[in-house]
Amino acid sequence: MTLELHPLSTLFPRITGAEFEALAQDIRINGLREPITLHDGMVLDGGNRYRACLEAGVEPTFRDFAGDSIVAFVLSANLHRRHLSPGQQAAIVASAQDWASAHVAGSNQHTPKAESGPAILPDLQTVAGRAAQSGVSERTQRMADKVAKAAPDLARQVAHGAVSLPAAVEQVTGKRPGGKPVTQEAHPTPDEDLHEMLADMQRECESYARRLADWERAMQADGKQALVTAIKRYEHAERGKAMTDERASTYMRQRDEALRRIKQICKLVGEDDPDKVVAAVRKAVQGQEA
Repeated sequence: MTLELHPLSTLFPRITGAEFEALAQDIRINGLREPITLHDGMVLDGGNRYRACLEAGVEPTFRDFAGDSIVAFVLSANLHRRHLSPGQQAAIVASAQDWASAHVAGSNQHTPKAESGPAILPDLQTVAGRAAQSGVSERTQRMADKVAKAAPDLARQVAHGAVSLPAAVEQVTGKRPGGKPVTQEAHPTPDEDLHEMLADMQRECESYARRLADWERAMQADGKQALVTAIKRYEHAERGKAMTDERASTYMRQRDEALRRIKQICKLVGEDDPDKVVAAVRKAVQGQEA
């Protein structure tokens, strides 16, 4: 009988392709080194290892969860050891907190009594606490919180990387993350938004660096197979870093172009203050209509 994944475990994307094949091959050769953690008969942590065991024809070993908080355990075990974008991390934390809040003791057989009432993970009860857990800016975490509350299934798609967080915000609000209706032309993003975005990208790059260091240590300890796996993961991280750099470059070009256009409009309407340019344009249009 194949075991089911716990709902908290399903918040994280499954590894696929070459990375999954490398894991299955490693288990086939070296066996399962870390037991799979179960809770109420479901896989709480180790879903990828469990699938790899089935693929490799290796009998998996299990252990039951014995801690106080399954939410804290799952986040600690998975959130920062995966290749996840800031939007994915924020969506996972938001979804996990919503799940914990909805499953108080006695309401569901899958919820431990230790996670009941208002004491459920107090460090995740505030936006600041959730942002600290996910490692993103509070602005990004608020976006993820909004999606998780309005459309839990959509938040899971963000967590799995199928939908970007800004696109999900547009779907649930009908507006871009900055509050502009999607049917109207967007104004340039303020500098503080740019700084938060770049800060998220910096945290993502730092996360890549930590994972690369972990892979290097694994390579030294585990020999040839670990080397093959580390090289593949390094290439994957390099591609992710290149995408992050390209996103930042594109964002800067778009911002500069938007600012250039605002200056042109200011010049046309004779207004030096960009904050007053909209009123000046409206006044000029009304004058022509009159």
